[in-house]
Amino acid sequence: MKRALPVLVLSVAGLIPLWRYAPSQDTGSSSAPAEAAAPASTPSASSSGGTTATVVSGSLVDTEKGPVRVEVTFDGDRITSVRMLRQPDHPQTTAAVPQLIEETLQAQSADIDTVSGATITSDGYKESLQAAIDARGGAG
Repeated sequence: MKRALPVLVLSVAGLIPLWRYAPSQDTGSSSAPAEAAAPASTPSASSSGGTTATVVSGSLVDTEKGPVRVEVTFDGDRITSVRMLRQPDHPQTTAAVPQLIEETLQAQSADIDTVSGATITSDGYKESLQAAIDARGGAG
């Protein structure tokens, strides 16, 4: 019986941080609701050294972990690079982004595997990526 009270108190004290935990909110600049509903941006072409690269931003995808938006660089029909413009501030996301980008460059499409532990971010990434690919396809 002498141990029951300290165990109870310590258990409650250990649960308080869990009860007070709130997922991190978007730390970037606030975006207007119209931005979230906006379609993918218009592709912009830049020419350097005789090659034409087209940079397209995907749509802003609002996930429960935070907003996700990618920027895709195309050289002709090939995806040459992908950059995260917006991403949730979570360790799982930070670890998943390089893997998502690598798979995108290998697959040359949005048909890639979801990263285990970062399912929500992966889904948002793929949706924004597909919007960028679709915008590129419609542009040329």
